[in-house]
Amino acid sequence: MAESTTITGLAGQEMPDLDLSGADWRSGSQGVGDVQIAFVEGFIAMRNARRPQAPSIVFTPAEWRAFVVNAREGEFDLT
Repeated sequence: MAESTTITGLAGQEMPDLDLSGADWRSGSQGVGDVQIAFVEGFIAMRNARRPQAPSIVFTPAEWRAFVVNAREGEFDLT
């Protein structure tokens, strides 16, 4: 069965049903960590590498850009 997902985006828009079964999942530049991303049909999918069968989070390009900018600025730093 193909891995697919339908997610409501952060801004409330419904995302298409994406087939993630053939996605090229990439880890961080160091090749370590639990987060992987894939670029699929104009969207960005994120998943937990230790649980690849779990649902993925799907971002629009604008949502992804906002996430990356805020992460770089430390918004999600829990320390």
